[in-house]
Amino acid sequence: MKVAVLGSGGREHAIVWKLSQSQRIKELFCLPGNPGIEQLAKCVPLPLHDHQSLIHWAKKEAISLTVVGPEDPLSNGIVDSFLAAGLQIYGPNQKAAQLESSKTFAKQIMKIYGVPTAKSASFTELGPALRYVKENGAPIVIKADGLAAGKGVTVATSVDEAEISLRASLEKNRFGKAGSTVLIEEFLDGEEMTILSFVSGPDYLTMVPSQDHKPVFDGDRGPNTGGMGAYSPVPHLEKWLSQIEKMIVDPMVKGLQKENIYFQGILYTGLMITREGPKVVEFNVRFGDPEAQVILPRLQNDLLEILEASIGGNLSSIKLKWKQDACVCVIMASGGYPGEYKTGFPISGLKPGVDDLVFHAGTEIFGTKLVTNGGRVLNVSSLGGSLAQARTQAYERLQSIHFENLHYRTDIASKAL
Repeated sequence: MKVAVLGSGGREHAIVWKLSQSQRIKELFCLPGNPGIEQLAKCVPLPLHDHQSLIHWAKKEAISLTVVGPEDPLSNGIVDSFLAAGLQIYGPNQKAAQLESSKTFAKQIMKIYGVPTAKSASFTELGPALRYVKENGAPIVIKADGLAAGKGVTVATSVDEAEISLRASLEKNRFGKAGSTVLIEEFLDGEEMTILSFVSGPDYLTMVPSQDHKPVFDGDRGPNTGGMGAYSPVPHLEKWLSQIEKMIVDPMVKGLQKENIYFQGILYTGLMITREGPKVVEFNVRFGDPEAQVILPRLQNDLLEILEASIGGNLSSIKLKWKQDACVCVIMASGGYPGEYKTGFPISGLKPGVDDLVFHAGTEIFGTKLVTNGGRVLNVSSLGGSLAQARTQAYERLQSIHFENLHYRTDIASKAL
């Protein structure tokens, strides 16, 4: 069969890498893909916002299944468009994708079904938003309501810092339409954890946990990014797993059913483990990036079989199997990210065929050279018999890869050691 993956980042490289191991896939495509993905799949340079061109291409190529990687196409209704054209696609429809594309919508669902989360309020005007911040004080969290590539969250340590963030969204339109509504949340003190679940209507399968590192600098300092690294398992937090499933994942999946929202795809539950227990920080509707880069290497099942069972309504027939190995992923980023940064720097030290778990995120071919082309450039993942071993191997591999203006965190997974 022929399978296509939509997207061009490290997450999509990991998805393509995992699907490439399926014996039943005869041809694998990625749209638009990247130079790393091109080692495993045929890359097709079509824009993801042009639904009709994608549908025309998928029909012409007789694609059996399309898998959506990033959030933007999901929130723009790519699944609805493909289904209306009679094409099989994996991912939630536009209505279900609101869980990620509108934080206010997600909060409403959580409130109805008693899912523990931070106290919050939504605002479209600066005056009332500033009054709310002054009444509640700092630290406080300011979030763009819509999609902002993981950069729409500010943890303000003072009222002045909160005001700067609010003005950036509501006055200066820093995030465009995505920031025209802001969500102001109480600050949750604790440790982050991510739980990903395959969901098919009322059925779901929970994956092994992982932990992302969002701030750009060591010690969780600096502005938030799309993620600077991740690891799995998360041994010091795993005692919470049954409670998370019972109090958060299960009521959320059942709640979506009661709201007549058919969810088919990946439910990403971003959590903060607080003194009061687990609370939801955010829901996303796709694999995490970089969480996919540590979860998929540990998955023993054929990913294609899981996706097909989910689409066919047979998800409960699947039993997930996991490697005992730990996995650590370190992001090699462009200096300046998540702010302004330069691109076009040559990348050296990669070994095609050897670096199976070095996932490309922001690279391109310029002439005959591989160069940087994004904020997050490469994702160096490593499997090991322990977290310590996986971490050591990831950092050792990273040391021999070079490009100008390189930045990475040196403390990924250190909390678990």
